[in-house]
Amino acid sequence: MLKNFKLTIEYDGTLYHGWQRQANEPTIQETIEKALSTMTGEKVILTASGRTDAGVHALGQVANFHSDTRIIPDDFRKGLNSLLPDDIVIKECIHADDSFHARYNARSKTYNYRILNTPTPAAIGRQYAWFIRKALNLDAMNAAINYIVGTHDFTTFEGTGSPRSHATRCVINADFIQKDQGYLIFEIEANGFLRYMVRNIVGTLVDVGHCKITPDDVRNILNLKDRSLAGITAPPQGLFLMHVKY
Repeated sequence: MLKNFKLTIEYDGTLYHGWQRQANEPTIQETIEKALSTMTGEKVILTASGRTDAGVHALGQVANFHSDTRIIPDDFRKGLNSLLPDDIVIKECIHADDSFHARYNARSKTYNYRILNTPTPAAIGRQYAWFIRKALNLDAMNAAINYIVGTHDFTTFEGTGSPRSHATRCVINADFIQKDQGYLIFEIEANGFLRYMVRNIVGTLVDVGHCKITPDDVRNILNLKDRSLAGITAPPQGLFLMHVKY
């Protein structure tokens, strides 16, 4: 009997060309699918809550797969973790309803973006944050975030090649938080994200933090739906998929 399994996955994306399977490039999806096929003797296809790009990390990616197997969920978790490289960990495996779909049933996703804002870079952890030497104005950045929250057409912050039928998304919450040792954490929850959307928003907010543009400029940039007016795409290593709500 075909069963539906739900995985919660943590991974370090540094060595991978993103989530989605690609020819001649190592990906998270392909690596886990190979391990699943080894365990089940079947060709297994994973469906994720969404793609993450090359170099992006996850603490709570969700995926599901179907298999006609007698293996119980916790044995899948243990077996996969013994087969997978150390930079991919299955945190949980459970039975899901037959109708569960990791992508289509997702209600919202939360991403964090980490910035190290200090005069001196870090040797340890440099692959998990964007190092910015010049001091950022956190108050101005949070003022600009007010224009991002809500339902908007996010064409301005969309990367080329985004697989979508429209660019309207609802940002439920967003905030920049100061942490110890010079780290700034941008947290954003939305019902969906366009390609590079979080990284393009962060790049624009950094322009605000450096007083290149004002918080009110962000409202105008968003409304003009012109990617060329926004900031640079923040580098991938600072981005983490934190969790998915269903």
